[in-house]
Amino acid sequence: MTNIPVALQMFTLRKESEKDFKGVLEKVADIGFDGVEFAGYGGFQPTELKRLIDDLGLKAASSHIPLPTLESDLEKVIETQKVLGSKHIVCPHLPPERRTDGDYRRLVSILNEAGRRSSEEGISLSYHNHDFELHPMKDGRAPLEFLLLETNPEWVKAEFDIYWLTKAGESPQEWLNQYKGRTPLVHLKDMTTDGEQFFAELGTGGVDVEGVLQKGSANEVEWWIVEQDQSRGSALKSIQESFRWLQSQNVTSI
Repeated sequence: MTNIPVALQMFTLRKESEKDFKGVLEKVADIGFDGVEFAGYGGFQPTELKRLIDDLGLKAASSHIPLPTLESDLEKVIETQKVLGSKHIVCPHLPPERRTDGDYRRLVSILNEAGRRSSEEGISLSYHNHDFELHPMKDGRAPLEFLLLETNPEWVKAEFDIYWLTKAGESPQEWLNQYKGRTPLVHLKDMTTDGEQFFAELGTGGVDVEGVLQKGSANEVEWWIVEQDQSRGSALKSIQESFRWLQSQNVTSI
C-alpha cells in the first residue's frame, strides 16, 4: 500500500523505558519498526543516543518537545535534532492552564517563530492535536482550525492524531484532505467499540485506519507513527499486535 516508514511514539512504552530505555529501544527494533518518535531521551546525551539507534537500525523520526522548552531553549532543541538526524519537532499539547482563546491567539506567534527558526535549519515544526482543540472557541471556530489557518503553512505543520480527531466526532480523512501536503507525521491509533472509547490496537477498533493509510502518498506523509496512550494489558504486546496488523496491510517493509 505504501513505502512510508513506520515509527513508534516512545510515550507508549514510557513505564518500561523508565526501567531500561536502551532495552526498550532494542525491543522496538526487534519488532521491526523503522524508527522512533522521542518523548524524552532516557538520560542519554544526543551523541550517545544517535550511536545507539544507529547500531539498532532505527531512525529518529521526530521528537515531542514541551511548549515551554520550545519557548525557552529552541536552539538546543534544534541542535539535538541535528545530532539525532531528526527532521521533525512536534509541540505535543498545551498545558491545561494555557487553553483559553487568548492563549491560542498567542500560540500562533509562538509557533510561527519556532517554526521559522527551525525551518532555517532544515527542520519542520508540527502541532499535535488532542480532542480539546476541537472544542469551539467563543467565535465558533475550533482551536485546531484556527491555529492552522493563522500560522504560516511553510513554518507550521500538523501531526494529526486520528484517535483524538475521531473521538471529537471528526473525520481524520477530511482533515487530511483539507491540509494536504501539511501533514508530514500522522499518529496511528485505534479506539474500542465497547462504548468506553478506550485506546485499542490497530485494526481492532472503530477508527478507519485503513482509510487514513490510503491518504499517505497523496498527503506527502513522511512517517506513520504508532502510539497507544494506554493498554489494557502489556503495552509491548499491544505494539506488536499493531505492527503485525500494519504488516497485513502491506504498510511495513518487513
